[in-house]
Amino acid sequence: MAAKLRKGDKVVVLAGKDKGLKGEIASVDPKAGKAVVEGVNMAIRHLKQSQSQQGGRTPKAMPIDLSNLALVDGNGKATRVGFRMDGDAKVRFAKTTGEAI
Repeated sequence: MAAKLRKGDKVVVLAGKDKGLKGEIASVDPKAGKAVVEGVNMAIRHLKQSQSQQGGRTPKAMPIDLSNLALVDGNGKATRVGFRMDGDAKVRFAKTTGEAI
């Protein structure tokens, strides 16, 4: 099955502690059904100091379930994703506006 959300898509969070936040997908794990969105679902990670890097507490974006994300259309609103054929190519389109993604 084709992926509805891909790396680089602009998305909005629909549920959870970060509801309403927008960001860009940094990576997707289709097998686990999760994606990492920049600036969303942040956690503090503790790094031990080494010769090459400074130690301390650094924020890191953690994976969020794909069901809690929705694509942002041209109007800045959340939309569902559909598929259609444009000639020989299968393309994704926003259900709210009908424009290809």
